[in-house]
Amino acid sequence: MNLRLRDDQQAALKRRAEEEGRSMHAIVLQAIDRYLEQEADRESVQRLGAKYAARHADLLRRLGE
Repeated sequence: MNLRLRDDQQAALKRRAEEEGRSMHAIVLQAIDRYLEQEADRESVQRLGAKYAARHADLLRRLGE
């Protein structure tokens, strides 16, 4: 896989890596891991929300009245 960044992104990433004493590669991998974890969490919350909304549909309808 190749990752193509805009020039401004490349420069900002390089600065950040130098400031943190880390490689650009390590920062990108961490960002990807965070994104994947957040998306998995979001999907779990949506799935659970749908489950409980269906289970308690009558109560939710009454609360909305």
